[in-house]
Amino acid sequence: MTADKAPQHHHAHHAPGPAAHEGHSCGHPQATGGSTGGNATRTAPLHAHAHGGSGWRAAASVTTHCLTGCLVGEWLGLAIGVVFALPTAATVALATVLAYVSGFALTLWPLLRGGTALAHAVRVVFVGEAISIGVMELVMNAVDYSMGGMAVKSLMAARYWEALAVAAVAGFLAAWPVNVWLLSRNLKSCH
Repeated sequence: MTADKAPQHHHAHHAPGPAAHEGHSCGHPQATGGSTGGNATRTAPLHAHAHGGSGWRAAASVTTHCLTGCLVGEWLGLAIGVVFALPTAATVALATVLAYVSGFALTLWPLLRGGTALAHAVRVVFVGEAISIGVMELVMNAVDYSMGGMAVKSLMAARYWEALAVAAVAGFLAAWPVNVWLLSRNLKSCH
């Protein structure tokens, strides 16, 4: 071993640099701790950069995860707006609120199931999720509105589904570089 090389860390998920994460998909952030007598504890803080680095591949993974959560709420809000003929502003507000609820739920659920306290889990994911979902929702609602998806009279109208599909792609493309930035600043975790 030469003097300029640091010893390799024995945990692969702590290896530095993007090369260490090549081909490694983002995993859910998880509490890890030391072990005492072979019993792992869950007391150590969650790492905002857990398993995934900050590259475009990692960002694509978290953006897909975010889109999945957002799309559930977005679809439900738009569907309620169309079925009950709500004004556009009310439909947008409802879709956005429900997208935040479903987006956060999808991110928090694995952490809570893993034993992380709710307050700690919310602190870990809040900033990154709030920004990512906000960008996604802004673009998705703008596209859906401009294509007339919110103005249809029935969920059976082709325009409703076409607008939703185009809005989902646009939302992904808008949030992807934002998530690259969030990951690079450790403001968002891989899911």
